[in-house]
Amino acid sequence: MFRFRRYRIFVICAFVLIFILFHVSKNSQWEERLQSAAAGKGSLHAQPNPDHGNGLGLGDRPPQQQQQPPPPVAQGDAVANEPIIKIPQLKTANELKGGYGLPTTAPTKTRDPNAKEHYTARPNADSPPPVGPPADGVPERKLGAAQGLHKGADGAVLANPGDDEISTTTSTIHWEKPTEFFPVPKESLIALPSGRPKSIPTVQFAFEEEKPAAKAIREARLAKVKSEAQRAWSGYKQFAWTHDEVKPISKTANDPFCGWAATLVDALDTLWIMGLKEEFDDAVKAVKEIDFTTTPYRQDIPVFETIIRYLGGLLGAYDVTGGHTGGYDVLLDKAIELAEILMGVFDTPNRMPILYYRWQPAYTSSPKRAATDSGVAELGSMSMEFTRLAQLTGNNKYYDAVARITNALEELQNQEDGSALPGIFPEKLDASGCNMTAPHISTLNTSSDIAQKQADEAADLFDPPHGYQSVIPPSGQPKAKHATDGVRDLDFQVEPRDPAARQFRASSKRADAHVVGSAAAPFSAKGRLADWDCTPQGLTGRGYSGSYSMGGSQDSAYEYFPKQFILLGGLEPKYRTMYEKTVAAVKKSLLFRPMVEKTPDILFSAKVLASDSDPKTWTYSWEVTHLTCFLGGMFGLGGKLFGSAEDVLIGEKLSAGCAWAYEIMPSGVMPERATVMPCSEMDECHWNKTAWFAQLDPQITYRETEMEEYYTKKTEWKDEVERLKKQDAFRYQEAEKRKHERAKEEAIENEEQGLRPLNHTLSSGTLRSTTIDSAPIEVVRDLKGKDNSSRPIRESGKTVSTGDLDGNAEKAEKAEDDIDLDSDAGYEGHPRQESSQRPISQIDLPLEPIRPLTHQEYVEERIRKERIPPGFARLDDPRYILRPEAIESVWYMYRITGNPSWQETGWRMFESIIELTQTEHGHSAIQDVTSPDNPQPADSEESFWLAETLKYFYLLFTTPDVISLDEYVLNTEAHPFKRPT
Repeated sequence: MFRFRRYRIFVICAFVLIFILFHVSKNSQWEERLQSAAAGKGSLHAQPNPDHGNGLGLGDRPPQQQQQPPPPVAQGDAVANEPIIKIPQLKTANELKGGYGLPTTAPTKTRDPNAKEHYTARPNADSPPPVGPPADGVPERKLGAAQGLHKGADGAVLANPGDDEISTTTSTIHWEKPTEFFPVPKESLIALPSGRPKSIPTVQFAFEEEKPAAKAIREARLAKVKSEAQRAWSGYKQFAWTHDEVKPISKTANDPFCGWAATLVDALDTLWIMGLKEEFDDAVKAVKEIDFTTTPYRQDIPVFETIIRYLGGLLGAYDVTGGHTGGYDVLLDKAIELAEILMGVFDTPNRMPILYYRWQPAYTSSPKRAATDSGVAELGSMSMEFTRLAQLTGNNKYYDAVARITNALEELQNQEDGSALPGIFPEKLDASGCNMTAPHISTLNTSSDIAQKQADEAADLFDPPHGYQSVIPPSGQPKAKHATDGVRDLDFQVEPRDPAARQFRASSKRADAHVVGSAAAPFSAKGRLADWDCTPQGLTGRGYSGSYSMGGSQDSAYEYFPKQFILLGGLEPKYRTMYEKTVAAVKKSLLFRPMVEKTPDILFSAKVLASDSDPKTWTYSWEVTHLTCFLGGMFGLGGKLFGSAEDVLIGEKLSAGCAWAYEIMPSGVMPERATVMPCSEMDECHWNKTAWFAQLDPQITYRETEMEEYYTKKTEWKDEVERLKKQDAFRYQEAEKRKHERAKEEAIENEEQGLRPLNHTLSSGTLRSTTIDSAPIEVVRDLKGKDNSSRPIRESGKTVSTGDLDGNAEKAEKAEDDIDLDSDAGYEGHPRQESSQRPISQIDLPLEPIRPLTHQEYVEERIRKERIPPGFARLDDPRYILRPEAIESVWYMYRITGNPSWQETGWRMFESIIELTQTEHGHSAIQDVTSPDNPQPADSEESFWLAETLKYFYLLFTTPDVISLDEYVLNTEAHPFKRPT
């Protein structure tokens, strides 16, 4: 009989399972959804190296945010059905490096019909075809399986799914030109300086005709450099074509810069300069297919890297191929296409750029501010690229964008309290233009009429708004006009039921919509928020103290001052003024001479942490970094431009310093970052090994005290050991004496027992079958023996075997054991007395004091383990990631001074680098320059290896007329821009 109560649990579970399976089987998309969900749990690709390009490591890049805009809403139901979409971790625009909003319609992008080169007119006066994203979306490209992509239900490629997913749809998202929130009126644009370029002093040395022997050596070296460039290009083309980078060890691709073929674009002018025409043409064909309006790899565009690598690479290739007469107009067209996207980063209230641009329409359709922690190098290293684009197109909006940054930097540099080191900027700047801590100051006097009207309507407000919300005004009430009127946007709100939960919902701004109460933040036509939001301010330092150096995150901002002066034909004097203030501060506060063997006359530039202008409060770091090695070339170039022989000499010493850092290393290649010991005087500086040891181990006094304490403790320990040994020896003597006396007594007693008549030991009334005469028997015994079964027994002259006397034999054995005090059992089975003699290792002695290292021993051990060369205090980062800055300065010094010793220096550097980094299909960054036998390849080959490093090596051994410094000026990624004539 079935008992339901006993099996009711199983019956219920079975019913539930059948019910679930029935409903699931009705959904034909179930399996596809499961697959899609499973595919969305991985990370698309690893993040790039912290130290790439021009010093912007991983720590400079903001983390990816988890965002998810609302799904599409039918046009007719946009207002009636307002789905509430939760967005995790919704933050301010400043925190996200972007804003929030719904996509807008993308206007067609067209070239200015009146566009013309500022200094060189384009041959075709007609307007070129509109430039914009391809109608059919993303160009075809083969992606490796390792890239982490999967396909949606409609076959579209999905990228970066899971936590970083922006849209739940399977269609590819493209950038669309958004409405500009803070436009600059055309009449207010800062125009390129007009007039004929001024006469600028010659930069390059007047080389004489070389001798045949020197020419043969130079050409052989040139061929070797070209061969290595071909190796690198071949590996990239075979394993990472149209991707950003190749991994030469694993033979795979890497896409840290949006996947727009960074190596390909970055190396265009290198291929042309080296005469690799076929490779260049193949690359140009690939450039045509790049779609800058979308990327499956990143939600943000790294603006600095994109400008110097992509925009600079396209413009440099366009210039070296002959510009408008070269037949490669596609390069300029693609540069304009990219620039139109990047112009969105300047759409902020103060026109300072957003450095990580959230390119999706959901984010570009709402206003935003620049970051409060903007790097100086990122802010200041856009000017050359946009200036050159403005010259080639005749469109002043590109120059206006970067000229405003220069003006802001100039204003900060001229402020008395703008910097702790006047002339040099702190590493991080607040570029938001918003002083949230300043007292409330009305700015209505300088605001527009609309801004004043907005302020009047909000006069009854005293608290900042808690969120943005579209509210319909009362009937007949006038409405406030906004730049976003009629544009679909995302309204930010805090739900009353959960104050901590941030949400937004899709809404449509109606024609009769009006902002009241604490609804929307009223933006003025002049690009300012209302008074209660913040007080406007210019660029300012961030935080209480700042870092000042010529290294990473700061370097190229100063590098561009003299180069921008050249590019503008000397027509903008502020760049010279800003450069001269910078080098004066560097010479006064940062330059130092290291104390090294053989006392070479070399210089480096330090880093300073400072909170005020008092040098006594500054903290110095005597660093030697690869990124800072550009400084020699900058001083040399600036010295020639502005007639300063001192600056040229300083440039030589700085360049020689980096060359020394190469040669002193076991591998012949300098590390990414290290620290050296400075000389107290710049002129008099001799090697002092004692001082160097003190730098490696500043705890000399402590170690001396530690050693004195050790010797004292060692003496005390020896005395204690001797005392314990004597004490143990005395106990041993006493124990031996007692043992000897006891042994005597026991021996006598046992001897007497062993000589008794044998039949006394037998059981009463029991005799053995073999009778023995009652004559006395003498038992011959060995008190020390263990086995006496073979011993004879003499009885009246007869010998009898003891085998028949087992009982007595056993008793005799026991008696012997009882008096054997050396046995493990001890006397009568008791444990041995502890007072007996023991080996010294068994005596409880105090631990011997451990001898510490002396100062010299410590230093020598540290030098051995860390492989520290003479003169270095420590190797902070022993990597070499194929950087170009050292050979860059060597090339500048050769072209400026004409001294052939720089070619010899560069060749030694080249041979060491190739030996350390060469792989079968390219060249890899390495982890440790101090270990040439085991450098530990990092499986990374950044685009600047072909774009800069190998280009500078090649130019060092070409004839001097190739990329002459009197004809071209190079950006920070070594892309040559044609100088105006």
